[in-house]
Amino acid sequence: MSKLDEIKKLKERIEELEFVKEFQQDIIADMEIITGVDLSKKSLPKTLAKEIELKKKNILKENGSINVLGLVNKPSTKEKK
Repeated sequence: MSKLDEIKKLKERIEELEFVKEFQQDIIADMEIITGVDLSKKSLPKTLAKEIELKKKNILKENGSINVLGLVNKPSTKEKK
């Protein structure tokens, strides 16, 4: 196998791993939002916990905020009568 082929395969593998990481972080962020428990801060390295915190903020910004009961307050798309 040539070095160029090996580099190409390694780049593809890196892309796959980055996708898996993003997907896992999205799931963790969603679960932390739903449950209200920040487990990533306690159990993951600081850099990963920070990335998940940013994902949570982005999710909340896109979808609305969470009230005290943990329910999502989404912006209304219905017209008021």
